[in-house]
Amino acid sequence: MKLMGAEILVECLKEQGVTTIFGYPGGTVLDIYDALYRDGTIEHVITSHEQGAAHAADGWARVTGKTGVVLATSGPGATNLVTGIATAYMDSVPVVAITGNVGASMLGRDSFQEIDIFGITLPITKHNYIVKDVNDLAGIVREAFRIAGSGRKGPVLIDILKNVQSERAEYVPQKIAPPHAKVVPARDLKDAAQAIAAAQRPLIMVGGGAIAAEASAQVRALAERIDAPVVSTLMGLGAFPASHPLFMGMMGMHGTATAAKLCLESDCLLAVGTRFSDRVALNRDKFAAGKTVVQIDIDNAELDKNVTVTHPVLGDVKEALTTLIPLLPAAKRTFSAHAKELKQAERAAQKPPELGHRILIEAAKLAPEDAIVVTDVGQHQMWTAQYYPFERPRTFCTSGGLGTMGYGLGAAIGAAKATGKHVILVTGDGCFNMNLNELSTAVTQELPITILLMNNHALGMVRQWQKLFYGHRFSQTDVKKRTDYVKFAESFGAKGLRIDRESVIDGVLKEAFATPAPVVVDCQIGSDENVLPMIKPGQTYDTIMTEWEEK
Repeated sequence: MKLMGAEILVECLKEQGVTTIFGYPGGTVLDIYDALYRDGTIEHVITSHEQGAAHAADGWARVTGKTGVVLATSGPGATNLVTGIATAYMDSVPVVAITGNVGASMLGRDSFQEIDIFGITLPITKHNYIVKDVNDLAGIVREAFRIAGSGRKGPVLIDILKNVQSERAEYVPQKIAPPHAKVVPARDLKDAAQAIAAAQRPLIMVGGGAIAAEASAQVRALAERIDAPVVSTLMGLGAFPASHPLFMGMMGMHGTATAAKLCLESDCLLAVGTRFSDRVALNRDKFAAGKTVVQIDIDNAELDKNVTVTHPVLGDVKEALTTLIPLLPAAKRTFSAHAKELKQAERAAQKPPELGHRILIEAAKLAPEDAIVVTDVGQHQMWTAQYYPFERPRTFCTSGGLGTMGYGLGAAIGAAKATGKHVILVTGDGCFNMNLNELSTAVTQELPITILLMNNHALGMVRQWQKLFYGHRFSQTDVKKRTDYVKFAESFGAKGLRIDRESVIDGVLKEAFATPAPVVVDCQIGSDENVLPMIKPGQTYDTIMTEWEEK
């Protein structure tokens, strides 16, 4: 049957199982919006800004494992997606971004709201397309979803000329083809198994790739079989239960001292779905030097890229671990007992938590059991990673690679729409001011989102760096905005609450979590509440451990 291009797009989205898209209408996508209206089966969520829509599609994808979809018009509508697309790209999140563009006769003439979004997004997409022929549209949409959701996942952009949307072509429905995973090389797995079995002090480092591969059960089975302690990257939180006795916390610049020390002491580092980012391998020449390193990753470009790897394993993490585990002899190691002692000693030496930390500790106790946690970027992000115990995968959304301030509220909207669960957004006053317009979207959608706004009247993480490394010269980081966030929340139709002392924490949080609608909790914390530990630029785990032990 012959359909308009816009109708073909809608039918292809339905083929892919799309039920919800996020976006903002404009002139070059009116045919698409009309087709969505006439079809009526796909829910469209209009946000306050296209960047919020991109982050919402990202949040949707992270909590479901499915591909999120965002739709925007040409020109500024398309360019407003760029930060959201780049955020998804850096964290390997499957998103299909659809933009309209001017018609073929107007292309290249600096027409109103014409922009080369294809060229702009080339470096920050897994693949992208510009559709100039309606006969190519269906094939491109199907291929875009396949690329976004297979291998190392990531965003794909489809730019559709306006005339293509109204022209007609033959549409033939197709079923989704099952993905074809590459077979993990048996020899590589056998070599890796021999290296792990020979180790006396193996350490498992789990990253976001384990969550993307739905391999949490396999990671746990591996750790228990070889009796190895487990540390996590920021993106890997939730892949291994925080309450498990083998879990030793987060690795990296703001990770636990236990994790850092275990990395130094281990003789075999098993990296599962992690790329050894500079937040983890701070000094790449010295990190893991002299150790046996087994790295399992689906992206060949990441193997042996940042850290010298002795046993690279290319393939899907779940498939690789499923084959690897039976090759390993079950064992009990003294290293795991040592790790537990280190963890216990670190906890015993911890200072009483400050107000911001205490709020997160109590939130973890009082929140609904299946709540999803989203953060923006900065001190509050690291406090959440340190103090909130993540037990299950896909319950934590944060911008790890790009570090996008303003990510949080859009992603929280996407997570809430996808699951219907209570979402806790932990943000700071700096981040919140970048996307607070999306509070109106959350209110309109009546979403159960509790916003814990860590209000220190400063750009906390940058200010902390200025305090430590720039002689307390707080250039433009003591913001001291005069916004009353309780009144602001109420003006948008949300509930506004405030925490300004420890004694009210429980009461306020209970009220917030009992409210099935957006709540903004203005958490008045001190501007000198820091993220510790903190590894300084140029330091290695050796030097920071020496400093910690001296303290």
